Amino acid sequence: MSNELREALNKRAQVLKEIRKKRKAMKKAVELRNDLPEFIRYHWWRYFRLERGYKWRKPKGNDNKSRLQLKGYPPIVKVGYRTPKEVRGLHPSGLEPVIVHNVKELEKVDKEKHIVYIASSVGKKKRAEIIRRAQELGVRVANGGVEA
Repeated sequence: MSNELREALNKRAQVLKEIRKKRKAMKKAVELRNDLPEFIRYHWWRYFRLERGYKWRKPKGNDNKSRLQLKGYPPIVKVGYRTPKEVRGLHPSGLEPVIVHNVKELEKVDKEKHIVYIASSVGKKKRAEIIRRAQELGVRVANGGVEA
C-alpha cells in the first residue's frame, strides 16, 4: 500500500472517530435532557406572586428545605445536570446555531456545520427573502415557518 493511500485512510479513520464521538455525546445529551427535572422556584405553589414569575431562583434561606435538599422538595440546579462539552449549545440536530439578520449574513453560513435562526427583529418581507435564499443554498432554517 502506498504512503498517500495510508495517510488518506488514517485521516478518514480520524474523521469517523470524531463523528462517532460527537454522535455518542449527542445521544447522551438527549438522554440527559429527557431526564432533566423541571427546575421550579421554591414555594411557587404557595404564593400567587411567585406563580406568576415561574422561573428558577436559588434558595438562600438558612432553614430552606429545598436548599438543604430534603426529600419531597423540588430539586435544585447543580453542575451535575450539565450536558457534555462537545455538544453544549448545539441544536438537537447536532448543528451549531447561527443568528442571521439579512441575506448577506446568510451567504457566510456553512450548510454542513450550521443551522440558521432568523433574528426576531427581522420583518416579514426580509424574512421571506432569507428563507427563499436559504432554500437555494440548502441551508436549514430552524424558525423558518411556512411563509416564503
